Amino acid sequence: MQWGARPVLDQVDLRMEPGQRLAVVGPSGAGKSTVLRLLAGLQLPTAGELRLFGEPQDYLRLDQRYPKDVRLVFQNPALLASLTVEENVGFLLMRLGRFKPSQIRERVMACLEAVGLHDVADQFPGQLSGGMQKRVSFARALVDDPDRDAEAMPLMLYDEPTAGLDPVACTRIEDLIVKTTAVANGCSVVVSHVHSTIERTAERVVLLYGGQFRWDGSIDEYRRSDNPYVQQFRTGNLHGPMQPTDH
Repeated sequence: MQWGARPVLDQVDLRMEPGQRLAVVGPSGAGKSTVLRLLAGLQLPTAGELRLFGEPQDYLRLDQRYPKDVRLVFQNPALLASLTVEENVGFLLMRLGRFKPSQIRERVMACLEAVGLHDVADQFPGQLSGGMQKRVSFARALVDDPDRDAEAMPLMLYDEPTAGLDPVACTRIEDLIVKTTAVANGCSVVVSHVHSTIERTAERVVLLYGGQFRWDGSIDEYRRSDNPYVQQFRTGNLHGPMQPTDH
């Protein structure tokens, strides 16, 4: 994967198993956001092959008639200020135009209940705290199309989901990542610099630096690894194989 002449991802090979919770870690500019954009179908690789659910992805998500079930939770909740919480969470179902308002409301309220926000459905995003807005974005990611194949497994993507939150709010969001992945019966990819988020949400960790995966292992292996990349990232040491970047 390249931006102009500069390689961003260089001969990376990543395979996920169904139901797995993966954390992609590394310093700023390592290529983590590019991994998410590729998985979300927002851009295509300049070389190599991308497969989602075993099928080649040759078109951008917006160009696909029936895109794969990939749900991205942005670092910024990206809620529409002029819509209520209920309308934000049910927005995509409303746009489909195939369901009665009562059907949409039932699904929306179930998702708000799952994130502990059933009592704010009529409020607007501006009336909520930053942590609550994040939880609304989780509820939005949970909403299912009633016509979705019951056997289909969504891919949940979380981009720095706890950035800028206090420790208590972080814990709540970290619990929600595990819970929403299970509720949706899917698998998840979390990009984060926050150590508690990495340790509490992931079963597997890959470390990305210089456009390449430098380490791959379980969360338990990550905690005790003596790999120099992992050790430097975990401790924040200025000395090690990873050097500062301007990107």
